[in-house]
Formats: sequence, structure tokens, C-alpha cells
Amino acid sequence: MGKYKTITDARNLMELPESATMERIKTKYHELMKKWHPDICAEKREICEEMSKKITDAYRILLDYCSNYEYSFTKEEVDKYLSDKEWWQNRYGDDPIWG
Repeated sequence: MGKYKTITDARNLMELPESATMERIKTKYHELMKKWHPDICAEKREICEEMSKKITDAYRILLDYCSNYEYSFTKEEVDKYLSDKEWWQNRYGDDPIWG
């Protein structure tokens, strides 16, 4: 199985969109473990144990991918994440017309 398919399967199992922050991944992991942990789960214990293992494996796959991801610090990439205020400030500066 290719790396993309492995990551996509893990993402889908954890019910994550194609783009997610590390915080969102961790939050989703905790939500799913609360639902599927064998000590709390309302399903049969075997099903809960299997789901818990799958969720933990998926989480590890995503964490491994994220921790080895090479980040880009180019101006173009950083500018993609500017707030509206920062974007306007960069574009028009302190021009009084734009307040």
C-alpha cells in the first residue's frame, strides 16, 4: 500500500477533512477514544478493542507524517495564512485612506 493511501485511510478512519491542524487531529483522536475505549464503549468489547487499536494506529500514522513533514517558510507560503487585517496592512500599509 502506498504512503498516500495509508495516510488517507488513517485520515478517513479518524473522520478528518483533507486539511487539519495538529490540534484538530489530537482533539479528534480524544473524541474517538472516548467513544470507542473498551472501558466506556456501548458496543461489544471485542469491537471496541478493535476500533481502539485502529484509531490508535491511525493517530500514530498521522503524527508520524506530520512530525516528518517539511515545512515551507517562503514568503508565498506564509502569506497564505495572513489574517484579513494583516493582508490589508501588507497591501496598503498606513495609508490614511484605508484607515
